[in-house]
Amino acid sequence: PSVEYHLHHVTKEKSKSQQSLLLTFMDCGEGSVWFRVGDPSDFTVSQEGVRSPLSPSSGLSCVHFYTGLLSLQLKPSDATLTQQVPEILFPWRNIVVMGEGSLSRVKRDWVIPPINVAENSRGHFPEDLVRIRSDRDKSRMLRYSVTGPGADQPPTGIFIIDPISGHLSVTKPLDREHIPNFHLRAHAVDLNGNQVENPIDIIINVIDQNDNVPDFLHSTFNGSVPEGSKPGSFVMTVTAVDKDDPKTANGMMRYKILTQNPQSPSSNMFTINNRTGDIITVAAGLDREKVTQYTLIIQATDMEGNPTFGLSNTATTVIRITDVNDNSPEFTTDTFFGEVHENRVNVIVANLSVTDKDQPHTSAWRAVYRIVAGDPTGRFSITTDPTSNEGLLTVVKPIDFELTRSFMLIVEAVNEVPLVRGIQSPRQSTATVSVRILDMNESPEFSPNPKSIKLEEGLPAGSLLSTFTAQDPDRFMRQTIRYSKIYDPANWLKIDPFNGQISTIAVLDRESHYIKNNLYNVTFMASDEGFPPASGTGTLQMYLLDINDNAPQVFPSEVEMCEKPDPNALNITASDPDLNPHTGPFVFELVSRPSEIRRNWTLIRVNGEVAQLRLRIGSLASGIYEVPITITDSGILPMSNTSVLRVKVCQCDHHGDCLEMGKINAVGLGTEAIIAILLCIITLLVLVLLFVMWMKRRDKERQAKQLLIDPEDDIRDNILKYDEEGGGEEDQDYDLSQLQQPDALESECVKVGIRRLDERPLHHDHQYPIRSTAPHPGDIEDFIYEGLKAADHDPTAPPYDSLLVFDYEGSGSTAGSLSSLHSCSSCGDQEYNYLSEWGPHFHKLADLYGGGDD
Repeated sequence: PSVEYHLHHVTKEKSKSQQSLLLTFMDCGEGSVWFRVGDPSDFTVSQEGVRSPLSPSSGLSCVHFYTGLLSLQLKPSDATLTQQVPEILFPWRNIVVMGEGSLSRVKRDWVIPPINVAENSRGHFPEDLVRIRSDRDKSRMLRYSVTGPGADQPPTGIFIIDPISGHLSVTKPLDREHIPNFHLRAHAVDLNGNQVENPIDIIINVIDQNDNVPDFLHSTFNGSVPEGSKPGSFVMTVTAVDKDDPKTANGMMRYKILTQNPQSPSSNMFTINNRTGDIITVAAGLDREKVTQYTLIIQATDMEGNPTFGLSNTATTVIRITDVNDNSPEFTTDTFFGEVHENRVNVIVANLSVTDKDQPHTSAWRAVYRIVAGDPTGRFSITTDPTSNEGLLTVVKPIDFELTRSFMLIVEAVNEVPLVRGIQSPRQSTATVSVRILDMNESPEFSPNPKSIKLEEGLPAGSLLSTFTAQDPDRFMRQTIRYSKIYDPANWLKIDPFNGQISTIAVLDRESHYIKNNLYNVTFMASDEGFPPASGTGTLQMYLLDINDNAPQVFPSEVEMCEKPDPNALNITASDPDLNPHTGPFVFELVSRPSEIRRNWTLIRVNGEVAQLRLRIGSLASGIYEVPITITDSGILPMSNTSVLRVKVCQCDHHGDCLEMGKINAVGLGTEAIIAILLCIITLLVLVLLFVMWMKRRDKERQAKQLLIDPEDDIRDNILKYDEEGGGEEDQDYDLSQLQQPDALESECVKVGIRRLDERPLHHDHQYPIRSTAPHPGDIEDFIYEGLKAADHDPTAPPYDSLLVFDYEGSGSTAGSLSSLHSCSSCGDQEYNYLSEWGPHFHKLADLYGGGDD
């Protein structure tokens, strides 16, 4: 099937004894056609069927160059021509070489037509596809090979070639959806590996078969279309894919609608474009309130929709009918009733219910309520409950029962979005609401509230100020009102509980700290006797007028002055809590008594507000001086007052500032701060004292530890044993009493041994101090100093820098050298024979002490 053969003409001849077919093939002038008879006993091939060159007049041209091995299998009943393996010959062509006038064969490259192989073949593998041959195989042995993807490159092993015969075979079924074509190159070499022919390209196309079912992108498609849509309205698009070749019928699909559910109002509400998959409406009557959604079964078939040969698949399409505002809200009743107490606000009076067939909780379903008549003053409003869609009629302004006892409201309900064109609002979209007002006990009301009055301060207790009364709004109830006081911070007023007369119970003082901007507020309450009782409050605002009831005071009350002031003038003024014209200008005077006031000081008026206090003498001693000054204001009925100015005279620095410690208070340090500073200083001193005492005690303990020596270990009359391993001398305790009383030693001591040359001569002329044996002999320090002083003045004592001769005892000893060895004991007999038992190291010592008198 991959080689195209041109049949020139076929002539069929019949006779009684034989039946033959005369076949003529075009071989393009260079190839040969071989015929083989399947049953040579019954059929033969004539000579003219072997080779029939074409004449130029036949009108046929050679398009492709093939040489094929054909088998003619003939039977008595029929004759069939089947193709064996096509053969691809490495191409040549004839050219005329100019100048020589002879023909020569020249190699040329040629594009070989593709070999078509059907996918999913069920033949026996390996299956031969074509034979590749070179005409040079007649003179030498050649080897054939192919390279490329599918041969020696991944995926390898799909195509193989016999290296000797050149038969190219496929080893397994091909899949066009996996690899649609293969590009191979055929090679011919001799036994030495030398290239004999130029490689030729072989294209193997995998022929598609309808082996893939159309596959929808989704098993279920979802779409929507508004209700009431006109025919031809686009709804949605469904899409399927087919992996087969889209250029062939195998991959060409067609869509159609198999079923529609529900089939209301028509069984064909939708149609589908069989090529694109677009679904559109074809009938009117889509109503969401009747059918909310449609379910369509869509089929896709390949082979251009051929039901016999095509493969099919189905998918589900759900089309939701979306809501539009084609239904107006309708009240459930024509009239609603409600009631509310007077003076109540933000209270729900009635619930207005409606029905709407549109989809709940959408803008086409939610209702908007409006009062179209019956509420000219805007005392009511209607809000919508988002859950139930009811209208909540609410009072937003107080209603007085004594003025209006009922309301008749006309209410209209519409949707948030307008109705679609062509729909009219029904009569049920309007209703009437009857509201009845209920009477209740109202609080008495003061009028005016607040009430303002003006009066002078200083009114005595018991003065009648005003009458502050309240009225009961309940005109149809005859009730008695009682008055009481709620707020009076200074407790200056009282109110009569029956008639509301207000009078004073204390003197009014404008300068009180309860007064703000000359205003004083008092709150009163009026209560009725209803059930339950109601009460109202009212405020009385008193504006107090100033009178001259306060005498001026000197300001500041205390000043400072240097002992020798320069300048010697102090500016003072006066303070008066009253208002103009009851304040300045002021008159300042020094009192006449005591006489030293006018003798030391003088007061000069600068203006009506300021005066200068001057020192008459050159200087004053440090101290505090009190200067009485009389100040008179300019009010109606002027008031005078004598106040004392404290003048603090102190030593000053070159800047004119006082040097006393008292200035600490002036810079902001109070008594508490000073006490805290003193406590810190005392605590610090105590800590330092404790630390010093601890250091002294530790030094004394260290000195005492060094002086404590055990009497048994006294180096003056004992032999020390150094063969004990343990702590040193610093870790041992010593008895200090041996050093405190050195005179307790026996005086008759015998010095044993030979005196050394560097020893002090034995002279008894110089006397050293002797410690007393009294119970309290004194400090050892004094004794040591006295002994040192005596040694310094002893002419027989060797100098500190004299040469001392010692025997070398080795290095590295931690103990000091001994200049001499003395032994003192009592005059009694002692036995030293035990020294000879201590070994050879003690023989010398035994000789010295154990040798008797010698």
